[in-house]
This record gives sequence, structure tokens and C-alpha cells, in this order.
Amino acid sequence: MKPCQFKIDPKANYMFLVFIQVGSIKFVQKTGGALGCRSGFYWPLHKHSDVNLFKSLFFSHSAFPASTSHFLIMDNATAVNPRPTLTLQQATELTQQLYGVTVTEITTLPSYSDQNFLVADKEGTKYVLKILNSVESKNTTLMEVQTLTMSFLRQHGVPAQTAVYTTTGQLMSMEEIDCGHGAQTYCVRLLSYLPGKTIAESPVTTWDLHNLGKLAASMDKTLQQLVSPNLDALQKDSSLWSLSYIPLMEGYLSVMDGDPLQEVIQAVIEQFKSHVQPKISSFQKGIIHGDLNDQNIIVTPVANGHHEVSGILDFSLLTNGCYVFEVAILIAYLMLENPSPLDVGGAVLAGWESVMMLNDDERDSLFLLVLCRLCQSLVYGRYNVKKYPDNKKYLLTTARNGTRLLTKLWELGKKEVERKWFIDSRTYSDS
Repeated sequence: MKPCQFKIDPKANYMFLVFIQVGSIKFVQKTGGALGCRSGFYWPLHKHSDVNLFKSLFFSHSAFPASTSHFLIMDNATAVNPRPTLTLQQATELTQQLYGVTVTEITTLPSYSDQNFLVADKEGTKYVLKILNSVESKNTTLMEVQTLTMSFLRQHGVPAQTAVYTTTGQLMSMEEIDCGHGAQTYCVRLLSYLPGKTIAESPVTTWDLHNLGKLAASMDKTLQQLVSPNLDALQKDSSLWSLSYIPLMEGYLSVMDGDPLQEVIQAVIEQFKSHVQPKISSFQKGIIHGDLNDQNIIVTPVANGHHEVSGILDFSLLTNGCYVFEVAILIAYLMLENPSPLDVGGAVLAGWESVMMLNDDERDSLFLLVLCRLCQSLVYGRYNVKKYPDNKKYLLTTARNGTRLLTKLWELGKKEVERKWFIDSRTYSDS
């Protein structure tokens, strides 16, 4: 591998390092790059010393071949804000223009890095207008696969949102919009509205949790039948949110400076390197949702205090990944608002394994993977608050209970928590 070319000003606050060539395939990146691109690799550089950390991680990583590689480092001051910030008026006009829908009511909905609006027409029909951030909007092939996946799942009985056709017969539209910081191109979709409340707002039972595990496994098993010539777009090896790439968090840990939790997070990362990373090659793999958090699952109440899932939202992290990651992510987020968080793991695991069994390596890694997802959410949430302070409440959703939960799980330890999960999982049976 040829030497990397770094241009670093020790006084500057660098934001991204962009991988732009692998082998004979060249990617010429402009400011902002193509985040989420299969061969894109992004790393935050907060100080000069971070360069050595990146170099050591990159060159030791087997995901990248030993061939020509160059890098472009961008100063934070030159980075363009990719997050859309349309006004209600702009969103109203856009809906009318693209979909012929006369909007009579419109309100904003929370989102991590995109922008969502709940709109209603004169007949009272509701929709969700979703404007994707300008960086991820560059990967139109990935957007097409996500849209196809939602429709495919809906056809197979999974309550996913589906996209509405534009007046010209398109399921998504690339629109150049000026949100006050220069015109950028955003991917726009109008999605079906699914009634109910997020599971974070709902007092679910342990049997509900079991059914959620079962639904998640059934959904991923259904996705084994998905056919498209563009499924390679789901090979997002470098995603910061992938549980395969937990060491990437080290580049962000400075946002935790002064917080005692920083030591716990660093210890979790080290445990991942020594106990999980060597096992990943044995994990079962397939297409997964990748972000089954408590804000992305909609439920409605049924008899006897139970709930049924009425909606699975946000397929932006859809990826070809490991099935145990899906289980770990689901358990991590469902624990956050549950008054008895230790009861969650066994119920979800039993539901999942009623459809697909985990192997020994996956079971042995589950506890640490749950901790890893909590760490990701806490660290990246705090990092993004610095970039988007106006979205602080949503970005720090996990922090409200996640700090206490992570600390408790770490103190209890792998052996004790797993024993409870595995014993609990054996008490469930389908009826």
C-alpha cells in the first residue's frame, strides 16, 4: 500500500477524512463526499494526534485491500451542513408540486439527520414527507433499494411504510433546494402514514417484547427473498453505526472528556476488539434493518394491555449485516424506557429464536454487542449535538436513560446478565 497523503494544520478542527481510491476504482470527492458510499470511509479528526489513530486502524483493517489509497482531509469550516431545514411553507409547496397533494395541515416530526413532516390533505389522509440529508441523497441507488425493500416487506405482511408516486410516476425525486446555506440536492419521498405510538411511549408487556423479537427475525428472514440487481448497495462496510466497526468510536471519544462514562466506553471497545471482533466471521449474515430502535417501531394497543406492531419506520441503515446485530440493537433500545430493563433481553431473544436460532459465537457476543450499541448512541449523539444544537433533544434521546443503563449493565457484568437472559428465554413458548 502506498503511503497516505495527509495535509494537517495542527490548529484546525478537521471534520472528515475521505477514502477516495481502492485498487483501480477511483472516487473523486467534493466537499462533503458521498457519505454512505460503499467505498467511502469517514473519520472525524478533532486534533492532530487523531491522524495516527486513524492510520493505525486503517492499515490494520482487513476490509481494505493492500492497493493504492489516497485521502482528502476537509477542515470543519469548509463543510456544508447536509441536514435539510425546510420551512413549513417550503414543505407544503414541495408536496403540492411533486405529488399534487393539497396540504391542509402540516407539522414537523423528529429526525436524526433528515427532515420529516406529517402532512394531511383536505380528505384527512395523512402522509409523511421525508427529505433526506444532502450527503446520503447522493447515493440514489441505495435510496432505490430502501424504497423497494419497504414495498417488498409490505407485500409480505410486514407493516412497513411505502412510498407514494409523484405526479410523474416516480417513487422519489431529487430536488435542489436552498435551506438558507446554499442550494443542495435532497432526495424527497412521500411515505404512507402508519397510525399508533412509538414503542418508547408505550407500556409494553414482556409478551409484546417476545413478539417484537419474532417480528424482527421474520422480517429479516423475509428479506432473504428480496431480489434486485442493486443489492450490492447494501454493502456499507464503513458505516459508523455498523456494529462491525466499534473501534471507529475511538475517534469520537473526546466528546466524552470529563465524563466518567468515557472509561466504561473505552473498556467496552477493548472488550469488543478482544472478544467479539475475532468471532464476526462466524456470524450469520443477511439483509437487516439495522436500526430497530424504540423510535422506529410503532404500536397500537390491543386486548389485555398488549400491543401489536403497526409500523416499522426508517430504513436508512438497511444493510447487509449480521443477524445478531439486529437482535442486539433491538434489545439495547427496548431496555431504555422499560421499568425492568433486565427482563427485555430474554423475551426478545426467545421471540427471535422462535424463527432463527443464534449460534454459540453469536450468543457469546450478544451482551457486548448490546453495550456497544448503547455506546454508539451515546457518543455519536453527543458528537452530533455539537454540529446540530437545534436538534439536541432528539439527538440525546438515548442519553436520558442510556447512561444509567450502560453503567448498570457494565457493573453487573456479562456472566450475570447473560444468565438471566438465557434462563428467561427458555420460559417462553409460542402459544
